[in-house]
Amino acid sequence: MSLDAILLQKLAEWKPPAGGERGALAATDPDAGWTATVTADRNDGLSTLVWELTVRRPRDQAPSGGDALRAWADRSASRVTGLMEPLKVIEVDVLKNAAILRSDEPASRADKVFYYEVFLKGCHEAAVRRYQVAREPGQPREQVAFPLTHEALAKLAKDLTAEK
Repeated sequence: MSLDAILLQKLAEWKPPAGGERGALAATDPDAGWTATVTADRNDGLSTLVWELTVRRPRDQAPSGGDALRAWADRSASRVTGLMEPLKVIEVDVLKNAAILRSDEPASRADKVFYYEVFLKGCHEAAVRRYQVAREPGQPREQVAFPLTHEALAKLAKDLTAEK
């Protein structure tokens, strides 16, 4: 079974801790070596209020080098289509072995701007988060939860872990 199918199956049965505590659910595809971890505030029969999605694989199973990192960043930006805004590659730092993708056109509501950020750590780990920031210059950004259907969440994990 593929990572996205395993994640879908687990999400259908999962309930985060009661009392408003944030919980985490991990799904592993032993054949591909990837593990997806969803940290969420809520989960129901159709959707999840996601705090963060991470996908990881062992470093020794991941390609290395700046070209591989750039390829993963570009591939992720073009494949990830289930979020409210398309992603674009902001930076690939070969020396730090990291890349950042963000919403191409952030959403605006009232006096705040909302955007997704995907942080790639080498070619073995990615973390997806959503942030809000006040339009007023100099204000700090704040991480916020974001809703995704189970199918969109599973597709996001699949898109981030796609090899081609």
